[in-house]
Amino acid sequence: MAPTATYPPAAPVARKNLAIPLIDFQPLLSSSPDAKAKTSDAIFSAFKEAGFLYLQNLPIDPSALSNVFSHSQRFFARPNEQKEALAWTTPRANRGYTTFGREKVSSTLDREEVQKEKSAVPDLKESIEIGRDDEDGFPNHWPDRFDAEGAEFKKVMQDFFLQCKELHRLVMSAIGMGMGLDETYFDDFVRVGNNTLRLLHYPPVKREVFATNKDQVRAGAHSDYGSITLLFQDMRGGLQVQSLDGEWLDVTPIEGTVVVNAGDLLARWSNDTIRSTKHRVVEPPLREDGVDEYPARYSIAYFGNPDFHKTIEVLPGTWENEKGGKKYESINSGDYLEQRLSVTY
Repeated sequence: MAPTATYPPAAPVARKNLAIPLIDFQPLLSSSPDAKAKTSDAIFSAFKEAGFLYLQNLPIDPSALSNVFSHSQRFFARPNEQKEALAWTTPRANRGYTTFGREKVSSTLDREEVQKEKSAVPDLKESIEIGRDDEDGFPNHWPDRFDAEGAEFKKVMQDFFLQCKELHRLVMSAIGMGMGLDETYFDDFVRVGNNTLRLLHYPPVKREVFATNKDQVRAGAHSDYGSITLLFQDMRGGLQVQSLDGEWLDVTPIEGTVVVNAGDLLARWSNDTIRSTKHRVVEPPLREDGVDEYPARYSIAYFGNPDFHKTIEVLPGTWENEKGGKKYESINSGDYLEQRLSVTY
């Protein structure tokens, strides 16, 4: 049975100087100003202290989420030639299928260093990126060209993309209220929806792969690039976050929740009031049936970003007077995100 969210929020992950709370999202959907304010304060506090949190009681139908996972699993079971026909092309488009070893998520901004890491310790995953479906010149790479199952996949993902877009807006609204801004402050920054729905498959891996290379992980240590990430996990585990003292802590899957973390652009936007915390994906527990391998893992990430045409300036209330001034110059959202993506491929 999943833990129950409480106020003040419980912290399913808590050790030393890192606590990741479990927060009930339902009060944000209510008409009670006090309930909204308490929940917004809890969300903002979690982003300040940990950069990560769990949300429970979401405005997303659990059966719809289960259907997304099912379609994701069936997509990755398609023949390689079909998946490769939908291949990812450019950082600006950021749509399509990425095969094993092509991408290397990393904390460095140096492309040469990333290529070295990719050669030495490739990420053990494949993915497909899905953007908004109405952006001229940047179509999604749908499998509907293959069969009816592909057409159903398209419909399911289009619907889920819009559900996550609204959840992104609501979380940004809570952050705004927690920072003392208007509830609708961020609405104009997320109206278009230049976000990315990413389906991820980490295949089964023999234990010897990790035993022979101590640096091997399923996805390397990194921070995310945009404003917030919504991460829906299966129950396999493997996600870890890094505490301030460098210790890696397990972010244990909790049924019925989404893990939300802040990205680098939101940290910059907030003048580092909000933390963008490094995380990685390592091997989960071994299979229980005695087979000497780590089982497959599936996850769904929704990367929420400010709309690409928006200029991001340090937020009011984070730099004035005794707060020490602005740490960052203004930057265009789309340019920043494209530059960050270009390093990882």
